[in-house]
Amino acid sequence: MTVTTAPDRTIGTAPAGFWTDRLSEADPEVHAAVRGELKRQQDKIELIASENIASRAVLEAAGTVFTNKYAEGYPGKRYYGGCEYADVVENLAIERARKLFGCACANVQPNSGSQMNQAVFLALLEPGDTFMGLDLNSGGHLTHGSPVNMSGKWFKPVSYGVRREDELIDMEEVMAIAKANRPRLIIAGGTAYSRVWDWAAFRRVADEVGAYLMVDMSHISGLVAGGAHPSPFPHAHVVTTTTHKSLRGPRSGVILWDDEALTKPINMAVFPGLQGGPLMHIVAAKAVAFAEALRPEFRDYARRVVENARALAASLEENGLRVVSGGTDNHLMLVDLSARDVTGKDAEKGLDRAWLTTNKNGIPYDSRSPFVTSGIRLGTPAGTTRGFGTAEFAAIGGLIAQVVEGLAKNGTEGDGQIEESVRGRVAELCARFPVYPGM
Repeated sequence: MTVTTAPDRTIGTAPAGFWTDRLSEADPEVHAAVRGELKRQQDKIELIASENIASRAVLEAAGTVFTNKYAEGYPGKRYYGGCEYADVVENLAIERARKLFGCACANVQPNSGSQMNQAVFLALLEPGDTFMGLDLNSGGHLTHGSPVNMSGKWFKPVSYGVRREDELIDMEEVMAIAKANRPRLIIAGGTAYSRVWDWAAFRRVADEVGAYLMVDMSHISGLVAGGAHPSPFPHAHVVTTTTHKSLRGPRSGVILWDDEALTKPINMAVFPGLQGGPLMHIVAAKAVAFAEALRPEFRDYARRVVENARALAASLEENGLRVVSGGTDNHLMLVDLSARDVTGKDAEKGLDRAWLTTNKNGIPYDSRSPFVTSGIRLGTPAGTTRGFGTAEFAAIGGLIAQVVEGLAKNGTEGDGQIEESVRGRVAELCARFPVYPGM
Protein backbone atom coordinates (compact mmCIF):
# COMPACT_ATOMS: atom_id res chain seq x y z
CA MET A 1 0.00 0.00 0.00
CA THR A 2 1.38 3.38 -0.99
CA VAL A 3 0.80 6.25 1.45
CA THR A 4 0.63 9.68 -0.15
CA THR A 5 1.60 12.61 2.07
CA ALA A 6 0.72 16.24 1.55
CA PRO A 7 3.53 18.39 0.20
CA ASP A 8 5.57 20.21 2.79
CA ARG A 9 4.07 23.70 3.09
CA THR A 10 6.48 25.00 5.69
CA ILE A 11 9.91 26.55 5.74
CA GLY A 12 11.27 25.74 9.13
CA THR A 13 8.28 26.45 11.38
CA ALA A 14 6.88 29.22 9.18
CA PRO A 15 4.18 28.48 6.59
CA ALA A 16 5.10 28.68 2.94
CA GLY A 17 5.01 32.24 1.72
CA PHE A 18 5.71 33.70 5.17
CA TRP A 19 9.01 35.17 3.99
CA THR A 20 8.05 35.94 0.43
CA ASP A 21 4.35 36.71 -0.01
CA ARG A 22 3.43 40.34 -0.45
CA LEU A 23 0.35 41.76 1.27
CA SER A 24 -1.73 41.29 -1.89
CA GLU A 25 -1.03 37.55 -1.74
CA ALA A 26 -1.11 37.05 2.02
CA ASP A 27 -4.27 39.08 2.77
CA PRO A 28 -6.20 40.32 -0.25
CA GLU A 29 -8.90 41.94 1.90
CA VAL A 30 -6.50 44.19 3.81
CA HIS A 31 -4.59 44.87 0.61
CA ALA A 32 -7.81 46.02 -1.06
CA ALA A 33 -8.49 48.43 1.81
CA VAL A 34 -4.94 49.82 1.57
CA ARG A 35 -5.32 50.33 -2.18
CA GLY A 36 -8.67 51.97 -1.60
CA GLU A 37 -7.17 54.38 0.91
CA LEU A 38 -4.32 55.20 -1.48
CA LYS A 39 -6.83 55.98 -4.22
CA ARG A 40 -8.89 58.11 -1.82
CA GLN A 41 -5.81 60.18 -0.98
CA GLN A 42 -4.88 60.44 -4.64
CA ASP A 43 -8.33 61.40 -5.93
CA LYS A 44 -9.68 63.66 -3.18
CA ILE A 45 -8.37 66.95 -1.81
CA GLU A 46 -7.42 66.58 1.85
CA LEU A 47 -8.49 69.66 3.81
CA ILE A 48 -8.50 68.22 7.34
CA ALA A 49 -6.12 70.46 9.28
CA SER A 50 -4.66 67.64 11.35
CA GLU A 51 -3.69 65.50 8.35
CA ASN A 52 -0.82 65.64 5.91
CA ILE A 53 0.93 63.46 3.32
CA ALA A 54 4.16 61.87 4.54
CA SER A 55 7.08 61.23 2.24
CA ARG A 56 7.75 57.81 0.77
CA ALA A 57 10.88 57.65 2.96
CA VAL A 58 8.80 58.17 6.12
CA LEU A 59 6.38 55.44 5.01
CA GLU A 60 9.28 53.12 4.28
CA ALA A 61 10.88 53.71 7.68
CA ALA A 62 7.56 53.03 9.38
CA GLY A 63 7.33 49.69 7.61
CA THR A 64 10.79 48.35 8.46
CA VAL A 65 11.97 45.37 10.50
CA PHE A 66 12.13 47.65 13.55
CA THR A 67 8.50 46.50 13.86
CA ASN A 68 9.98 43.31 15.35
CA LYS A 69 12.13 44.95 18.04
CA TYR A 70 11.33 45.43 21.70
CA ALA A 71 13.44 48.22 23.21
CA GLU A 72 12.08 49.04 26.65
CA GLY A 73 14.14 51.74 28.32
CA TYR A 74 16.30 54.40 26.72
CA PRO A 75 19.43 54.37 24.53
CA GLY A 76 22.26 52.72 26.42
CA LYS A 77 19.88 51.68 29.22
CA ARG A 78 17.62 49.03 27.72
CA TYR A 79 15.92 46.12 29.41
CA TYR A 80 16.43 43.90 26.35
CA GLY A 81 19.46 42.81 24.39
CA GLY A 82 19.98 43.39 20.70
CA CYS A 83 19.14 47.11 20.85
CA GLU A 84 22.26 48.54 19.22
CA TYR A 85 20.43 49.69 16.08
CA ALA A 86 17.38 50.77 18.04
CA ASP A 87 19.74 53.03 19.96
CA VAL A 88 21.07 54.44 16.68
CA VAL A 89 17.66 55.49 15.34
CA GLU A 90 16.40 56.79 18.69
CA ASN A 91 19.53 58.87 19.22
CA LEU A 92 19.18 60.24 15.70
CA ALA A 93 15.56 61.18 16.38
CA ILE A 94 16.47 62.86 19.68
CA GLU A 95 19.36 64.88 18.26
CA ARG A 96 17.40 65.96 15.20
CA ALA A 97 14.39 67.00 17.31
CA ARG A 98 16.62 69.06 19.60
CA LYS A 99 18.26 70.77 16.63
CA LEU A 100 14.99 71.33 14.84
CA PHE A 101 13.30 73.08 17.75
CA GLY A 102 16.33 74.57 19.50
CA CYS A 103 15.90 72.84 22.84
CA ALA A 104 18.14 70.86 25.19
CA CYS A 105 16.11 67.68 25.69
CA ALA A 106 13.66 65.46 23.83
CA ASN A 107 11.74 62.26 24.44
CA VAL A 108 10.72 60.71 21.12
CA GLN A 109 8.97 57.62 22.50
CA PRO A 110 5.32 58.74 23.02
CA ASN A 111 3.01 56.72 20.80
CA SER A 112 0.47 59.51 20.33
CA GLY A 113 -0.45 63.08 21.17
CA SER A 114 -2.74 61.96 23.97
CA GLN A 115 0.00 59.88 25.57
CA MET A 116 2.60 62.64 25.37
CA ASN A 117 0.23 65.01 27.18
CA GLN A 118 -0.65 62.35 29.74
CA ALA A 119 3.06 61.89 30.38
CA VAL A 120 3.49 65.58 31.18
CA PHE A 121 0.56 65.41 33.60
CA LEU A 122 2.07 62.33 35.24
CA ALA A 123 5.46 64.04 35.51
CA LEU A 124 4.35 67.44 36.82
CA LEU A 125 0.96 67.00 38.53
CA GLU A 126 -0.71 64.96 41.25
CA PRO A 127 -4.27 63.66 40.82
CA GLY A 128 -6.70 66.42 41.72
CA ASP A 129 -4.30 69.27 40.88
CA THR A 130 -5.73 72.31 39.09
CA PHE A 131 -4.57 73.14 35.58
CA MET A 132 -5.71 75.52 32.84
CA GLY A 133 -6.32 74.86 29.17
CA LEU A 134 -8.17 76.32 26.21
CA ASP A 135 -11.83 75.34 26.28
CA LEU A 136 -12.77 72.68 23.72
CA ASN A 137 -15.51 74.96 22.37
CA SER A 138 -12.93 77.67 21.74
CA GLY A 139 -10.51 75.42 19.87
CA GLY A 140 -8.84 73.40 22.61
CA HIS A 141 -8.16 69.66 22.67
CA LEU A 142 -9.77 66.79 24.56
CA THR A 143 -6.55 66.29 26.55
CA HIS A 144 -6.62 69.93 27.70
CA GLY A 145 -9.38 69.32 30.24
CA SER A 146 -12.45 67.88 28.56
CA PRO A 147 -14.69 66.21 31.17
CA VAL A 148 -14.86 63.03 29.06
CA ASN A 149 -11.06 62.75 28.93
CA MET A 150 -8.61 61.51 31.56
CA SER A 151 -7.35 65.10 31.90
CA GLY A 152 -10.80 66.19 33.04
CA LYS A 153 -11.53 63.12 35.15
CA TRP A 154 -8.30 62.82 37.16
CA PHE A 155 -7.43 66.50 37.50
CA LYS A 156 -9.28 69.76 38.07
CA PRO A 157 -9.45 71.65 34.77
CA VAL A 158 -10.16 75.37 34.58
CA SER A 159 -10.80 76.66 31.07
CA TYR A 160 -10.10 79.92 29.33
CA GLY A 161 -11.77 80.80 26.05
CA VAL A 162 -12.02 83.41 23.33
CA ARG A 163 -13.88 86.70 23.38
CA ARG A 164 -17.34 86.59 21.83
CA GLU A 165 -16.81 89.86 19.94
CA ASP A 166 -13.62 88.97 18.03
CA GLU A 167 -13.02 85.28 18.83
CA LEU A 168 -9.49 85.94 20.07
CA ILE A 169 -7.85 84.88 23.32
CA ASP A 170 -7.96 87.67 25.91
CA MET A 171 -4.71 87.50 27.88
CA GLU A 172 -6.08 89.79 30.59
CA GLU A 173 -8.86 87.27 31.15
CA VAL A 174 -6.33 84.42 31.17
CA MET A 175 -4.38 86.25 33.89
CA ALA A 176 -7.54 86.85 35.92
CA ILE A 177 -8.59 83.19 35.72
CA ALA A 178 -5.11 82.06 36.69
CA LYS A 179 -4.99 84.36 39.71
CA ALA A 180 -8.41 83.20 40.85
CA ASN A 181 -7.61 79.48 40.53
CA ARG A 182 -3.81 79.24 41.06
CA PRO A 183 -3.25 76.31 38.64
CA ARG A 184 -0.12 74.19 38.87
CA LEU A 185 0.04 73.90 35.06
CA ILE A 186 -1.14 76.15 32.22
CA ILE A 187 -1.55 74.73 28.71
CA ALA A 188 -1.24 76.99 25.67
CA GLY A 189 -2.07 75.57 22.26
CA GLY A 190 -5.12 74.08 20.58
CA THR A 191 -6.63 72.34 17.59
CA ALA A 192 -8.83 75.03 16.09
CA TYR A 193 -7.34 78.44 16.92
CA SER A 194 -6.18 80.25 13.80
CA ARG A 195 -4.19 83.12 15.25
CA VAL A 196 -0.61 83.55 16.51
CA TRP A 197 -0.03 82.36 20.06
CA ASP A 198 1.70 84.86 22.37
CA TRP A 199 3.96 82.46 24.26
CA ALA A 200 5.69 85.22 26.22
CA ALA A 201 2.35 86.48 27.55
CA PHE A 202 1.41 82.97 28.69
CA ARG A 203 4.75 82.62 30.47
CA ARG A 204 4.11 85.88 32.32
CA VAL A 205 0.81 84.46 33.53
CA ALA A 206 2.46 81.20 34.57
CA ASP A 207 5.21 83.02 36.46
CA GLU A 208 2.65 85.23 38.19
CA VAL A 209 0.89 82.22 39.74
CA GLY A 210 3.87 79.87 40.05
CA ALA A 211 2.67 77.43 37.39
CA TYR A 212 4.44 75.37 34.78
CA LEU A 213 3.78 76.47 31.21
CA MET A 214 3.16 73.61 28.80
CA VAL A 215 2.75 74.37 25.11
CA ASP A 216 0.98 71.81 22.97
CA MET A 217 2.08 72.87 19.50
CA SER A 218 0.83 69.73 17.76
CA HIS A 219 -0.91 71.62 15.00
CA ILE A 220 1.69 74.28 14.33
CA SER A 221 4.98 72.45 15.00
CA GLY A 222 5.79 72.30 11.30
CA LEU A 223 5.27 76.05 11.08
CA VAL A 224 7.50 76.54 14.13
CA ALA A 225 10.17 74.28 12.62
CA GLY A 226 9.98 76.22 9.38
CA GLY A 227 10.05 79.66 10.97
CA ALA A 228 6.47 80.51 10.00
CA HIS A 229 5.24 80.80 13.61
CA PRO A 230 7.11 81.98 16.74
CA SER A 231 8.75 79.20 18.74
CA PRO A 232 7.48 78.42 22.25
CA PHE A 233 11.10 78.22 23.39
CA PRO A 234 12.48 79.70 25.60
CA HIS A 235 9.12 80.60 27.16
CA ALA A 236 7.63 77.13 27.79
CA HIS A 237 8.81 74.77 30.51
CA VAL A 238 7.62 71.80 28.43
CA VAL A 239 6.52 71.54 24.80
CA THR A 240 4.57 68.66 23.29
CA THR A 241 3.84 67.97 19.65
CA THR A 242 2.50 65.30 17.43
CA THR A 243 4.56 64.59 14.33
CA HIS A 244 1.92 63.89 11.68
CA LYS A 245 0.23 67.27 11.18
CA SER A 246 2.12 70.26 9.76
CA LEU A 247 5.40 68.48 10.63
CA ARG A 248 4.58 65.84 7.98
CA GLY A 249 5.87 62.76 9.77
CA PRO A 250 4.40 59.51 11.11
CA ARG A 251 1.48 59.45 13.55
CA SER A 252 3.16 59.85 16.93
CA GLY A 253 4.23 62.30 19.65
CA VAL A 254 7.30 64.02 21.11
CA ILE A 255 8.05 65.88 24.35
CA LEU A 256 10.63 68.71 24.39
CA TRP A 257 12.14 70.73 27.24
CA ASP A 258 15.22 72.69 28.33
CA ASP A 259 15.54 72.26 32.11
CA GLU A 260 17.60 69.15 32.93
CA ALA A 261 15.74 68.92 36.25
CA LEU A 262 12.67 67.79 34.27
CA THR A 263 14.50 65.02 32.44
CA LYS A 264 14.04 62.25 34.98
CA PRO A 265 10.35 62.88 35.79
CA ILE A 266 9.39 63.20 32.11
CA ASN A 267 11.35 60.16 30.97
CA MET A 268 10.03 58.12 33.90
CA ALA A 269 6.48 59.22 33.07
CA VAL A 270 6.77 57.95 29.50
CA PHE A 271 8.52 54.72 30.52
CA PRO A 272 7.69 52.96 32.74
CA GLY A 273 4.86 55.31 33.74
CA LEU A 274 2.63 55.00 30.68
CA GLN A 275 4.27 52.87 28.02
CA GLY A 276 6.32 49.74 27.65
CA GLY A 277 8.53 49.22 24.63
CA PRO A 278 8.45 52.12 22.17
CA LEU A 279 7.33 51.60 18.58
CA MET A 280 10.83 51.59 17.11
CA HIS A 281 9.64 51.55 13.51
CA ILE A 282 7.76 54.79 14.22
CA VAL A 283 10.75 56.26 16.07
CA ALA A 284 12.78 55.54 12.93
CA ALA A 285 10.14 57.29 10.83
CA LYS A 286 10.25 60.28 13.18
CA ALA A 287 14.01 60.52 12.69
CA VAL A 288 13.45 60.65 8.93
CA ALA A 289 10.75 63.32 9.24
CA PHE A 290 12.94 65.49 11.49
CA ALA A 291 15.78 65.27 8.98
CA GLU A 292 13.38 66.37 6.22
CA ALA A 293 12.20 69.31 8.33
CA LEU A 294 15.80 70.43 8.90
CA ARG A 295 16.31 70.94 5.16
CA PRO A 296 16.06 74.49 3.73
CA GLU A 297 13.14 73.56 1.48
CA PHE A 298 10.98 72.82 4.52
CA ARG A 299 11.11 76.48 5.49
CA ASP A 300 9.66 77.30 2.09
CA TYR A 301 6.98 74.67 2.64
CA ALA A 302 5.98 76.17 6.01
CA ARG A 303 5.80 79.65 4.51
CA ARG A 304 3.59 78.41 1.68
CA VAL A 305 1.27 76.59 4.10
CA VAL A 306 0.46 79.93 5.76
CA GLU A 307 0.18 81.81 2.47
CA ASN A 308 -2.19 79.16 1.16
CA ALA A 309 -4.30 79.27 4.31
CA ARG A 310 -4.70 83.02 4.00
CA ALA A 311 -5.64 82.66 0.34
CA LEU A 312 -8.25 80.01 1.19
CA ALA A 313 -9.70 82.11 4.02
CA ALA A 314 -9.89 85.19 1.79
CA SER A 315 -11.62 83.19 -0.97
CA LEU A 316 -14.20 81.81 1.45
CA GLU A 317 -14.98 85.31 2.72
CA GLU A 318 -15.23 86.64 -0.84
CA ASN A 319 -17.69 83.86 -1.59
CA GLY A 320 -19.91 84.77 1.35
CA LEU A 321 -18.74 82.36 4.06
CA ARG A 322 -17.63 83.75 7.41
CA VAL A 323 -14.23 82.68 8.74
CA VAL A 324 -14.01 82.68 12.53
CA SER A 325 -11.92 85.61 13.86
CA GLY A 326 -11.87 87.06 10.35
CA GLY A 327 -8.97 85.03 8.98
CA THR A 328 -5.93 82.99 9.87
CA ASP A 329 -2.26 83.36 10.76
CA ASN A 330 -1.40 79.68 10.59
CA HIS A 331 -2.48 76.59 8.63
CA LEU A 332 -6.13 76.31 9.63
CA MET A 333 -9.42 78.11 9.88
CA LEU A 334 -12.96 77.56 11.13
CA VAL A 335 -15.82 78.36 8.78
CA ASP A 336 -19.10 79.49 10.36
CA LEU A 337 -22.05 78.14 8.38
CA SER A 338 -24.75 79.59 10.63
CA ALA A 339 -25.81 82.29 8.20
CA ARG A 340 -26.49 79.60 5.56
CA ASP A 341 -28.37 77.46 8.11
CA VAL A 342 -26.14 74.55 7.10
CA THR A 343 -24.72 72.26 9.78
CA GLY A 344 -21.11 71.16 9.91
CA LYS A 345 -22.30 67.57 9.74
CA ASP A 346 -24.14 68.13 6.47
CA ALA A 347 -21.32 70.22 5.04
CA GLU A 348 -18.78 67.50 5.80
CA LYS A 349 -20.90 64.91 4.01
CA GLY A 350 -21.72 67.15 1.06
CA LEU A 351 -18.11 68.19 0.57
CA ASP A 352 -17.01 64.57 0.76
CA ARG A 353 -19.45 63.72 -2.03
CA ALA A 354 -17.67 66.45 -4.00
CA TRP A 355 -14.27 64.89 -3.14
CA LEU A 356 -13.27 67.62 -0.69
CA THR A 357 -12.38 66.00 2.65
CA THR A 358 -13.10 68.15 5.72
CA ASN A 359 -14.35 67.71 9.28
CA LYS A 360 -17.31 69.20 11.08
CA ASN A 361 -16.19 71.41 13.97
CA GLY A 362 -17.81 73.52 16.61
CA ILE A 363 -17.36 77.27 16.45
CA PRO A 364 -16.98 79.50 19.51
CA TYR A 365 -20.26 79.74 21.42
CA ASP A 366 -21.82 77.14 19.13
CA SER A 367 -25.50 76.42 19.79
CA ARG A 368 -25.32 73.01 18.12
CA SER A 369 -23.94 69.79 19.61
CA PRO A 370 -20.40 68.53 18.86
CA PHE A 371 -22.02 65.77 16.77
CA VAL A 372 -23.71 68.32 14.51
CA THR A 373 -21.85 71.67 14.85
CA SER A 374 -22.27 74.96 13.07
CA GLY A 375 -18.93 74.92 11.34
CA ILE A 376 -16.21 73.06 9.51
CA ARG A 377 -12.46 73.14 10.03
CA LEU A 378 -10.13 73.48 7.06
CA GLY A 379 -6.36 73.27 6.75
CA THR A 380 -3.71 73.62 4.05
CA PRO A 381 -0.75 71.33 5.02
CA ALA A 382 -1.74 68.35 2.85
CA GLY A 383 -2.71 70.42 -0.17
CA THR A 384 0.52 72.38 0.09
CA THR A 385 2.45 69.10 0.15
CA ARG A 386 0.68 68.16 -3.10
CA GLY A 387 2.00 71.38 -4.62
CA PHE A 388 -1.10 73.59 -4.49
CA GLY A 389 -0.40 77.30 -4.38
CA THR A 390 -2.50 80.34 -3.61
CA ALA A 391 -4.33 80.16 -6.95
CA GLU A 392 -5.42 76.58 -6.33
CA PHE A 393 -6.56 77.31 -2.79
CA ALA A 394 -8.48 80.38 -3.94
CA ALA A 395 -10.26 78.11 -6.42
CA ILE A 396 -10.92 75.53 -3.69
CA GLY A 397 -12.56 78.23 -1.58
CA GLY A 398 -14.98 78.88 -4.42
CA LEU A 399 -15.72 75.17 -4.79
CA ILE A 400 -16.49 74.85 -1.08
CA ALA A 401 -18.86 77.82 -1.28
CA GLN A 402 -20.69 76.22 -4.22
CA VAL A 403 -21.31 72.99 -2.34
CA VAL A 404 -22.45 74.85 0.78
CA GLU A 405 -24.83 76.96 -1.32
CA GLY A 406 -26.33 73.78 -2.72
CA LEU A 407 -26.89 72.50 0.79
CA ALA A 408 -28.43 75.81 1.84
CA LYS A 409 -30.95 75.64 -1.00
CA ASN A 410 -31.72 71.93 -1.00
CA GLY A 411 -31.08 70.71 2.53
CA THR A 412 -29.11 67.63 3.54
CA GLU A 413 -29.02 66.10 0.05
CA GLY A 414 -27.37 69.15 -1.47
CA ASP A 415 -27.27 69.90 -5.17
CA GLY A 416 -26.17 66.84 -7.18
CA GLN A 417 -25.29 68.83 -10.28
CA ILE A 418 -23.09 71.22 -8.34
CA GLU A 419 -21.36 68.39 -6.51
CA GLU A 420 -20.73 66.55 -9.78
CA SER A 421 -19.25 69.70 -11.29
CA VAL A 422 -17.02 70.23 -8.27
CA ARG A 423 -15.85 66.60 -8.46
CA GLY A 424 -14.73 67.25 -12.02
CA ARG A 425 -12.73 70.29 -10.95
CA VAL A 426 -11.20 68.35 -8.05
CA ALA A 427 -10.19 65.56 -10.44
CA GLU A 428 -8.43 68.10 -12.65
CA LEU A 429 -6.50 69.56 -9.71
CA CYS A 430 -5.51 66.13 -8.38
CA ALA A 431 -4.33 65.03 -11.81
CA ARG A 432 -2.11 68.12 -12.06
CA PHE A 433 -0.68 67.53 -8.57
CA PRO A 434 -0.47 63.74 -8.06
CA VAL A 435 0.08 62.00 -4.74
CA TYR A 436 2.44 58.98 -4.54
CA PRO A 437 2.76 58.63 -8.33
CA GLY A 438 3.71 55.10 -9.29
CA MET A 439 2.49 53.47 -6.10
